[in-house]
Amino acid sequence: MEERGPEATPERIVQRGLYYEELKEGAVYEHRPGRTVTEADNTFFSTLTMNPQSLHLDAHFSASTEFGRPLVNSLFTLSTLVGLSVAQLTQATTVANLGFGEIAFPRPVFHGDTLYAETTVLEKRLSSSRPGNGVVKFEHRALNQDGELVARAQRSALMLCKPEGER
Repeated sequence: MEERGPEATPERIVQRGLYYEELKEGAVYEHRPGRTVTEADNTFFSTLTMNPQSLHLDAHFSASTEFGRPLVNSLFTLSTLVGLSVAQLTQATTVANLGFGEIAFPRPVFHGDTLYAETTVLEKRLSSSRPGNGVVKFEHRALNQDGELVARAQRSALMLCKPEGER
């Protein structure tokens, strides 16, 4: 094996999201891997957030509903949906969430479902009050293992522009 001298330091690549300039309006970003939801996830999230809803925690009660089994807490679904997008889009390149717009849950999520996420950049503009930042409006969508839409959310975020030396 060839020895490496101090001058042979390997290039280091740090995973990050995309800067404002790198986000393309209208593009659909598919986030992988997916996330299979377990009963433990649902129980832990519901109790951690002080949500004792029987639809999430009581299998006997849930069996008597139109769903016939416990529903996954919709806020867990929303959190997972946004979380699945972070590594690809906003890791270390977002300043802050500015807000959420329309949020919908057109189908229920159950224990054992696998969530996949995709995001479209709806619009973007440079910030008028914060030089070096841009405002991006995302639409996040969660699909289950059968390709059915289970959640949709619009979100605005304040994003970093590329650093001066990288432009």
